[in-house]
Amino acid sequence: MTGTPKMVFVVRGELRLTAGKAAVQVAHAAVMLYLEGERHHRPSIDAWLATGQKKIAVVAKTLEEMEELRRAARARGLSTVYVEDAGLTEVAPGTRTVLGIGPGPEAEVDAVTGSLPLL
Repeated sequence: MTGTPKMVFVVRGELRLTAGKAAVQVAHAAVMLYLEGERHHRPSIDAWLATGQKKIAVVAKTLEEMEELRRAARARGLSTVYVEDAGLTEVAPGTRTVLGIGPGPEAEVDAVTGSLPLL
């Protein structure tokens, strides 16, 4: 991998999650990406661990925007995961709340998510 690796978590803005709920959903995405990386992208995980585990949380306006971002990330060869909520608190079961991307080279990840506002 060339460039500093990072993960980005795209929170679905239209849901207006509370800060706590968003934090937990982002944590789910981080664990899911890590496990995916352990299985299929070990060099990316090793580089990410060795460089401080950079993580950024941003907001997409809608589910459709998140889906476009996922397609763009996958086209660049980046790992992606969706967090689908269990529906016990703020949203209905199965609601996609967060898109996780990476870890991947910062330039590649930023090409997909760099224009989004920070959470």
